[in-house]
Amino acid sequence: MSRNCRFTAAVHVCAVLANNPETDVTSDYVAASLNTNPVVVRRLLASLAQAGLVASKRGSGGGYRLAQAATRIDLATIATAVEDDEGPVFAPNPPNPMCPIGRNIQPVVAEAIARAEAARMAELGKVSLADVMEKLPV
Repeated sequence: MSRNCRFTAAVHVCAVLANNPETDVTSDYVAASLNTNPVVVRRLLASLAQAGLVASKRGSGGGYRLAQAATRIDLATIATAVEDDEGPVFAPNPPNPMCPIGRNIQPVVAEAIARAEAARMAELGKVSLADVMEKLPV
């Protein structure tokens, strides 16, 4: 699953769990909501569990639920849990070091991308999972 897709899918997963607070929800159930394969959901759930956002119960009747109240989980935390920060993606061939643009462009662009990402995370940090749930007609 692409990096861009992982975040929105993880928010969806958390919303399904938040909507079923008293139930251990199966990955099959969550996958049906996302219209995807349960394996994809289990990978997301593993990342969310590692971040302490989701708890799991094994065995028959097992499943997943939020490990924290939806009011305590913000979207930046979800993003951090599922996104690999690989930094900016540049062309596979290094720029020409003899060109004044080529030898200087990557750090300039990387700095701009880092500022944009910091602003994105700051905004996501202002939105809780509970805020998302309030806007859903459930």
